Amino acid sequence: MGGGGGGGGGLTDQSQGLALHTREQLPRTTANRVFAVVYLCAIFAVLYHHFLALFHYTSIVSLLFLLADAVLAFMWATAQAFRMCPTRRRVFIEHLQDVAKESDYPGLDVFICTADPYKEPPIGVVNTALSVMAYDYPAEKLSVYVSDDGGSKLTLFAFMEAARFAAHWLPYCRRNKIDERCPEAYFGSNPSSWFLGADEIKLMYENMKVRVETVVRRGTITHDYINSKQELEAFSRWSDGFTSQNHPPVIQVLLECGTDEDVTGHTMPNLVYLSRGKNINLPHNFKAGALNALLRVSATMTNAPVILTLDSDMYSNDPQTPLRALCYLLDPSMDPKLAYVQFPQIFNGINKTDIYGSEAKHVFQIHPAGMDGLAGPIYLGTGGFFWRKVFFGGQLESSELKQGMKAIRSREVLASAHDVAQCNFESQTQWGNKMGFRYG
Repeated sequence: MGGGGGGGGGLTDQSQGLALHTREQLPRTTANRVFAVVYLCAIFAVLYHHFLALFHYTSIVSLLFLLADAVLAFMWATAQAFRMCPTRRRVFIEHLQDVAKESDYPGLDVFICTADPYKEPPIGVVNTALSVMAYDYPAEKLSVYVSDDGGSKLTLFAFMEAARFAAHWLPYCRRNKIDERCPEAYFGSNPSSWFLGADEIKLMYENMKVRVETVVRRGTITHDYINSKQELEAFSRWSDGFTSQNHPPVIQVLLECGTDEDVTGHTMPNLVYLSRGKNINLPHNFKAGALNALLRVSATMTNAPVILTLDSDMYSNDPQTPLRALCYLLDPSMDPKLAYVQFPQIFNGINKTDIYGSEAKHVFQIHPAGMDGLAGPIYLGTGGFFWRKVFFGGQLESSELKQGMKAIRSREVLASAHDVAQCNFESQTQWGNKMGFRYG
């Protein structure tokens, strides 16, 4: 997740102060428009030729040629809107202090979704979570929620290991101000860029990785991998009748801000594992259902005004990403109807020529820039910063969900969180229709 893409219109009025962001049309806009006119004339010429051919001699072949060219012309025409007004945005993080103090930054709840420990290896999900836990953002305002829609104790085990490793990884990132805060990516980089203590941290990471991958390979967690009575109690919820499609909700608070500290004594962000309740006789609505369960559970625990959604394998490669998002969300000159800011996706391991189109440039680079110049980009399913209120019709909290003021490990808060994560909670409600993520 790299540079920012705006989720709304409006230019910063620099007369009111320093700009939080600017927007400008890309230099290729004029060339795109001229090319579109020339290409359109060529299309009309080809279609005219086909009609003349049909008029003089009608055959199935000439009719099929006309139909094929008409379909291709329609496909080309529908894609031109993305090229008529492409824009580029630039943010000025250094100006944020003129709009809000760090203590006034809105809380941020990060949602990470995974569904299968074998199709989406837990160590990859752990790397995604660690990259956002290490954000340059106040720890007391940051919470990470992991939705395990496969209901696997293997994923829970991986995040128990991650919580312990984070106590060493987060202060290392903070002390050395490194940019790549995904451990797998960082330790895969040139060792010459590492700092003092990196070898020790890498050894910890490799040990954690081996433990997680061994447990996944075996498919079970033996007693020698369990470190405490609390962990044994957590895994005991996986009884004989527990299956991925039929089980009660499981919520485990792995880290709590204000209670858990890293090795340097700094408080750590909240880290919560969630596996929503499921019943084979009730629809679960796939990822949208998982995100709505995260919306409700997080509302009972932290209820942060801003939400970031991430796929399990989409780690963040910029520790200042939330600050970039705030340059749009907190900009007083932005459209008050601004709902979200969409960041682009960048894929690793792709050759320079990308002959197979694996980078999907049209979807993640060309189209969003073009739509940003119109009404704003679509939500790509990951990398979107949302105002929580947009999921509740403009209200910061619904009548059903209220922010808990107690510690998130308290019995009252956990009981409320389990209640809203039940498989039948959405029955006879507006969830998936007028509330939350819409179901297809």
